[in-house]
Amino acid sequence: MNSEQTSVLITGGNKGLGFEAARRLGELGWMVFLGSRDEGRGRAAADKLIDGGATVVMVPLDVTSDESVSDAVSLVKEHTDRLDVLINNAGAPGKGVAPADATVDEIRSVYDTNVFGPVRVTHAFLPLLQAADHPRVVMVSSGGGSFAVVTDPEQPFSKIHELAYTSSKAALNMLTVRYAQALPTIKFNVATPGEVATHKFANTDMSNHMGELTVTEGTDSIVKLATLGADGPTGIFIDRLGPVAW
Repeated sequence: MNSEQTSVLITGGNKGLGFEAARRLGELGWMVFLGSRDEGRGRAAADKLIDGGATVVMVPLDVTSDESVSDAVSLVKEHTDRLDVLINNAGAPGKGVAPADATVDEIRSVYDTNVFGPVRVTHAFLPLLQAADHPRVVMVSSGGGSFAVVTDPEQPFSKIHELAYTSSKAALNMLTVRYAQALPTIKFNVATPGEVATHKFANTDMSNHMGELTVTEGTDSIVKLATLGADGPTGIFIDRLGPVAW
């Protein structure tokens, strides 16, 4: 491995937005650590990117497991002494349970991936991030995590009545702001793959492949935040069109 390569770890990198972000950053010559809960699918995805000329290391990574995350840190350390970018992309949509029927167990399972997962991974990789010259952390959220969006009757999310997913993304947004305030040497930012102004979603498993945006368009905001320069912003929330209201 070339120690001068920019390095990135992407959770949930075996498909959808994570895979497309890996492909795009791999094309830039980055060293991609492709995190995947399913090892077989992860290896297949990594092999596909390697065949395309990218430098990829598949990392077995279940963001809900302390042991898995610890093992992932050890594996990444075998290849690099720093991590330039962390993309917390792995996410769970939940089952869309109506608020009146939602239980703690339903909400807990979504939070374990969407909230506790990014905290678990960020905490574990913080020493490697702090060893980089200008590290960046990208949290992949949703317009559904915005109070401004959910309380706008014109937005589709205002009509989707559930508790787990939208509240988990709102929590992730707050976590990002608090990280950004407390750790100014690391850029912590939030990306949504949709277009808030146009009410469009990315075409992924998460949207049941009903989105109007391509997966490449969905990763525009993620790649933009991952490639920020040293003088770039921290603590912001964007989609591919620009800033998103909290």
